Amino acid sequence: MKILVTGGAGFIGSALIRHLIRETEHEVVNIDALTYAANPDALEKAADDHRYAFEHVNIRNGEALRRVLVKHQPDGIIHLAAESHVDRSIDGPDDFIQTNIVGTFNLLDAARAYYESLDSARRARFRFHHVSTDEVYGSLGDEGLFTEETPYAPNSPYSASKASSDHLVRAWQHTYNLPTVLSNCSNNYGPWQFPEKLIPLMILNALRGRPLPVYGDGQNVRDWLYVEDHARALHQVFEQGRIGERYNIGGRNEATNLDLVHTLCATLDELAPNPDLGAREQLITFVEDRKGHDRRYAIDATKMADELGWQPRETLETGLQRTVQWYLDNPGWAESIRDAGYDGQRLGLAGNAHAANTR
Repeated sequence: MKILVTGGAGFIGSALIRHLIRETEHEVVNIDALTYAANPDALEKAADDHRYAFEHVNIRNGEALRRVLVKHQPDGIIHLAAESHVDRSIDGPDDFIQTNIVGTFNLLDAARAYYESLDSARRARFRFHHVSTDEVYGSLGDEGLFTEETPYAPNSPYSASKASSDHLVRAWQHTYNLPTVLSNCSNNYGPWQFPEKLIPLMILNALRGRPLPVYGDGQNVRDWLYVEDHARALHQVFEQGRIGERYNIGGRNEATNLDLVHTLCATLDELAPNPDLGAREQLITFVEDRKGHDRRYAIDATKMADELGWQPRETLETGLQRTVQWYLDNPGWAESIRDAGYDGQRLGLAGNAHAANTR
């Protein structure tokens, strides 16, 4: 089987491609615009495999998408390409509208034309898997979990753009019979994540003895999912998920942002002690909260377990250990990000430097 992955040089996309090349016999076509957060190095040895091909394509370009589909003749699509940084969406929503909504429309339109050109046997095995976020559901109170039936209530430009793309995918399945499946995940973390996000920013700042900025009172809650667990789940949803269905993918690892940062500090103090710094929790600094900051996300992944037999392998503790160790083992990666112009500043909200996103 040949799978076309959009956004395959991104954080989650690269993890998925590494998994597909390492664990399956599938061929993979990666299309990516190579924007600021993409990193081809994250593909590691997968990019050297004879089953891998790359196309430098932006999903905003419908003509290029149609060309790639005709050229490579994939048996399915896993769509991850998206703008994903909430802070950036607050300050500049246009890119999110153009990429996440218009880009998804372009891909659906190209996929529909391609699908209709296939013979019946190839149509029977083709599917379009759209990868989305739990943020489309809005904010939870102190109790409860997001299920596949939770009504949509997006609260940021980012989550609204993803909700819109989800609805487009549903409409293309219902109206045009495009065989689609959809998944919504909780917060991902792990190796190769661009350090505008909370966990890598905290790790890199703590290693350098810089402030560890936490939004508001630090009591916002997120469910954390190790990226390799998510890659396994995406593969299973693509191959085994029922057409027209939605699957929530979560790590069952809820933590407040403040507790998470304390855990990271303790892990770093254990794995990379620095007597000159002392306990790194002393670096924690509370900063102005983000506009419209959702209080709590938590996913019920029962459907994934019951229908597809998927469970996360990593707890938050083991996943953070693996993540911290990766950053310790790969100091050159962070240096390359700094050389490219990013040095931990808060992106998307001018005038508030060094605050971290919780997505």
